[in-house]
Amino acid sequence: MATYPAPAKINLFLHVTGRRDDGYHLLQTAFQFIDFEDSLEIDVTDVDEVLRLEGADYVDADEDLAVRAAWALKRLTGCRRGARIKVHKEIPAGAGLGGGSSDAATVLVALNELWDTGLDEHALAKLGLDQGADVPVFVHGFAAFAQGVGDELTPYTWPERHGLLVVSPVHVSTPRVFADAQLTRNTPAITIRDLEKASVGNDLQPVARRLFPTVGEALDILSGIEEFETPRMSGSGGGVFAFDTLRYDSGRLEHLARELDGRLNGNTVAKQQTRPRGSASADGCERWTVRPFKTLNRSTLHERVFGASIR
Repeated sequence: MATYPAPAKINLFLHVTGRRDDGYHLLQTAFQFIDFEDSLEIDVTDVDEVLRLEGADYVDADEDLAVRAAWALKRLTGCRRGARIKVHKEIPAGAGLGGGSSDAATVLVALNELWDTGLDEHALAKLGLDQGADVPVFVHGFAAFAQGVGDELTPYTWPERHGLLVVSPVHVSTPRVFADAQLTRNTPAITIRDLEKASVGNDLQPVARRLFPTVGEALDILSGIEEFETPRMSGSGGGVFAFDTLRYDSGRLEHLARELDGRLNGNTVAKQQTRPRGSASADGCERWTVRPFKTLNRSTLHERVFGASIR
């Protein structure tokens, strides 16, 4: 089996500028990749089927975006070959980091090459949009300013920076956040040139914070670290990140991450131990994810596997 990376992304900002007649929200956002990724092992077969041999236990194989993307590519191109896929998850679900969308994009890009189906990047991105609004940016593999439903992409280069990422152990429901009556849906549109001077944020953050209290907890934790910028939520949550304002020091960031991990997951363990035997956590509590990160303007899928071969 060949192994392919599926990198996470963060949203540097996210504005909801309107709503279409079909119910889809109009957005403006900025995507950057980070050095945090799932990995997929893909083996091509001569049998006309797609099998997921390993994957997240919280999603059925037939509903896994990686599997659905493979079948979509088969239907569009008429390919009669098959694939066996192992999805090794590192990116938490419901974290606003695009894990499922990235998995789908990696499958599309990889199988297009392995099956020799011959689609160009734009056709793959269009096909990926049917799987999710974030899939196209992962297919293209470049940091971008996005508009529309998130599919109108303008490649852009932002400074590559370091910081800390904190993901609460609660799966944040994107549909629930977007459906909330208190969501701001009329933020004025801006241009790329406005980004340096405009006041930007994440319109979904207040809603996610109210509906999912651990998002607020993550924001408050990162707010309390000196020499860090104001924390921001990625996508619809619950991943929260903050950039370090000091000169990069890997040891310092690793130390902060270990300290936070111990504090947060120590609390998690204590809560689980005091829960009555056989009872379920009200918030689906498992473990917090705490890790240093670096932003990337080019995805690891393109940089490490395909180089400049897909444009």
